[in-house]
Amino acid sequence: MILTLIQTVIVFPAPIVVALVLHSLLSNKLRQIVQTIIYLPHFMSWVIVVAVFQQVLGGTGMINNWLRGHGYDPIHVIGNVEAFRALLTSQVLWKDTGWATILFLAVLSQIDRALYEASAVDGAGRWRQTWHVTLPGLKPIIILLLILKLGDSLTVGFEQIVLQQQAVGVDASEVLDTYVYNNGILGGNWGVAAAVGLVKSAVALALVLSANKIAHRFGEEGVYRG
Repeated sequence: MILTLIQTVIVFPAPIVVALVLHSLLSNKLRQIVQTIIYLPHFMSWVIVVAVFQQVLGGTGMINNWLRGHGYDPIHVIGNVEAFRALLTSQVLWKDTGWATILFLAVLSQIDRALYEASAVDGAGRWRQTWHVTLPGLKPIIILLLILKLGDSLTVGFEQIVLQQQAVGVDASEVLDTYVYNNGILGGNWGVAAAVGLVKSAVALALVLSANKIAHRFGEEGVYRG
């Protein structure tokens, strides 16, 4: 739940911010170059992503080698229990933020340009246009994705965590999915593993239904009408 909260507060808004920045770029060529660069990490497997971070932040990685070469003490990130949540979050940001901007950019392209022109005539600057035109245009998709995020709130990067669990230990990295894997598949305790999976699904369904009802109260479409 802590990882879900951190990623909802930090990771979820990141593609919105990136999409707004890309949307405001005047040069289409520059926008395409930036989009291509930030999309690439999404197509890497978690094995490659973890390996890249180890090569950069590991004990013998690029940063620590540079620090030692210039007389500084190395920083301990990989295998550091206290830095593990920040490491997971930064990996998700690097891998998925660019790809997640596609949906927001698609919605931004559908906002009527006449609204921006009318607000400019009324004296609205770029910030007021963003607040009163752009964000209201994004609001339905943001609410929809938040509802879906709640349904996925008990599922946090199984493969990402399993690949790095040995470095920090189970106590610092255990989540429900790795618990099911360690106790069900590896430990043979299928009853407990099945119970955890069932409860997780039931909680996810309850969260989605509740969030959808709240969205209807505020006049939004949500996931479905009913």
